[in-house]
Order: sequence, then C-alpha cells, then structure tokens
Amino acid sequence: MHIEVDGRRIYAATGGRTFDAAKPVVVFIHGAGQDHTNWQLPARWFAWHGHAVLAIDLPGHGGSDGPPLATVPEMAAWIGRLLAAVGAEAPALIGHSLGAAIALEVAAAPASRVRRLALLGAAPALPVNAALLEAARDRPLEAHRLITGWALGAEAKLGGNAVPGLWLTNASLALLARNGPGVLGTDFAACNAWQSGLEAARRLRCPALIVIGGKDLMTPPRAGRQLAQHIAGARSVTLANCGHMLMAEAPDAVLDALIEFFQPVEA
Repeated sequence: MHIEVDGRRIYAATGGRTFDAAKPVVVFIHGAGQDHTNWQLPARWFAWHGHAVLAIDLPGHGGSDGPPLATVPEMAAWIGRLLAAVGAEAPALIGHSLGAAIALEVAAAPASRVRRLALLGAAPALPVNAALLEAARDRPLEAHRLITGWALGAEAKLGGNAVPGLWLTNASLALLARNGPGVLGTDFAACNAWQSGLEAARRLRCPALIVIGGKDLMTPPRAGRQLAQHIAGARSVTLANCGHMLMAEAPDAVLDALIEFFQPVEA
C-alpha cells in the first residue's frame, strides 16, 4: 500500500492482507541500504495471524519517494508522523540495525505508546568503519562488496539455503544495487552519528526483545548484550551461527523468536 507522509508517497508491504488499524499494528523497519523485502516471512506471518502489518520503505528506499533522511532522530520523528497518518495509536515496532536504532528512539520517546519492541542486529551505537563510510559515499559498488562480506556469516556465504537456488551473497549485492544515488552514504552517516542508544534504552518502558547474531561483525554480540542489560526486563536471544543479516540467514529462527515474544500477550 502507499501512504502519504510529509507530502511524499511512502510504500509499505502489508503481508498479503489489507491493512486495518483496528487490529494490533506491527511496523517493520529495515536497515541501512535495505528495504521492506527483508521482512517478507515475518510480515506475512503476522498479517495472517491477527495483526495489521506495515513493512515500510524508509524515504528514498525501495518504493518510497526521497530524499533519504539524514539522522536517526529525524527518522524516528518521521515514523511518528507515519503512525499518525495511518491511525496506529499503540503499535509494536520491529527493527533491524539502523531500523533497530530508529525503533528504539521511537519507543523511548516521552509520549510513546509503543506496546512492544523487537530489535535485531542492534547495538547502543552504530559506528561505521571509516573505509566503509567513505566507500558508501564515493564508491557504492565497493561498499556493496564490503557490506556483503562483513554482514553475512561464514556459513551463509557457502550456500545450503532452505530456498533452493538462493545464494545470499548475490542476493545481498542485488538488494544494495537498488539504492539510488546518495542513499547508502546518507544511511551510514546517520548510523555513524547516532550515539544515544544507551540513554534511550534506559528510558524504555515497554517489553523488549533483542535478537543477536552470534557471528555478527557489524553489531557484535557483546554490543547487543550491553543494550539488553540497559533495558528493564528485556529478553535476548542469540542465534549462534548468524551474522548481521539474521532475517536472511536464519529466517525460521528469527520468526520463532518473534512469535514467542508476541504470543503470550497477543494470542
């Protein structure tokens, strides 16, 4: 579906069901240089199990009009306007990487009504390697190779995916190649500048889940555990052989973790 926010057309996948804000709303927020397609399996499951789903494309990504937003606080404020546009008063948020930072800031805001928060590949801060930051700005094809090399765990690069014929290395490169000029560099600059994760974590009052990739090089497991320690009552799940792209590397395990986190309250 398309939503108008700030006079621009924004795309959101709904998991194959018509969006109905009267149902419990779940918003999926992708990471840097990504789009809604990262969430196909969990978005569909939630949509077909009683939820209203929005797997959004952030401004300038996927099917959404640009330009991309420059900072995590700007993106968090934009999510608030998106929620108002669709009438979602008490949503759950699920975010990955940059999307996790955005979701955390939204949920920790003083007037937040976020009812439940799941963060994947998350950390208290998202510093970006200087070489990657420069490549994302000036040499995107090189950046795509660096991201794919660091983001996927070793096992994911070897094949053996549950979907016959799917090679995650090439899928990652193809997804990154869809970015428009300047989008990836803007995203990584926003990641690099964001430093308020621990402060936001300490303010959080809704139930939270942290899903950690045991082999994650971009948001290392220790960073995910540190974030969880600063959120009152947070649960954490570690997927032992995963890198940073958990939804692609271990889709069933990610979905199982989300189902378990949501079901006790929302069965």
